[in-house]
Amino acid sequence: MVKIPKSHPRYWSLYYREKIIEGMEKGMTAKAGLIAHGRGEAFDYLIGERTIKPAEEAMKAAVAKFLLAECPVISVNGNVAALVPKETIELAKALNAKVEINLFYRTEERVRAIAEELRKYDPNIEILGINPTKRIPGLEHERGKVDEDGIWRADVVLVPLEDGDRTEALVKMGKFVVTVDLNPLSRSARMADITIVDNIVRAYPKIIELAKEMRNLPVEELRRIVESYDNEKILSDVLLHMRDRLTKLAEEGVWRKKELKA
Repeated sequence: MVKIPKSHPRYWSLYYREKIIEGMEKGMTAKAGLIAHGRGEAFDYLIGERTIKPAEEAMKAAVAKFLLAECPVISVNGNVAALVPKETIELAKALNAKVEINLFYRTEERVRAIAEELRKYDPNIEILGINPTKRIPGLEHERGKVDEDGIWRADVVLVPLEDGDRTEALVKMGKFVVTVDLNPLSRSARMADITIVDNIVRAYPKIIELAKEMRNLPVEELRRIVESYDNEKILSDVLLHMRDRLTKLAEEGVWRKKELKA
């Protein structure tokens, strides 16, 4: 990775860009993944590059649903493997979920590279999706392949940074779909049952914390959390947050401060 001085005001943004590039060099991330990451960054600016209340509400509902699930699965693509490989393993353990590699631009080389990256953090972790034998109905080519013991059988699936077509297809299969997506207007965000509008590098650590806090809650309480959740309202709240934030910035001004001028 390119060495970035920590004094740089955009250190973390540049750091994660380099992680995506490194992921491509390792054979995990597709070229289109770089474009997707940049698009997400733009929306992160709009929400203020922090975890907002609607995202926290969605995370809590997602954890409750996973803890109630009979066969929960966490899907992993190239960007996820590049950005949060360690956290993915920790999250799977916290939620007692299976891990499955599921790719839009699937090649066996990419699958192997992602599996190798994940196993750095747990050599004994079971990774599904290596040799998928089932296909999501309506999805042609490699992107529709899923593991019979994973997504095919799952009742709840976390598909972060996901393609909208696949999200919609999984919902049509009867899966309960959770996604992490910085763009509240994307098809994935609109088609999922629970949409966490946040940067995955912030979201996963927070979800892990919540899972540890909520794992001993009574089943009735977990069900109440899920049943009271309204994804349409959450997406609307995110858009209202963006609107209000942009309005405030416009009123305050975003140009450099007078004291900085020569």
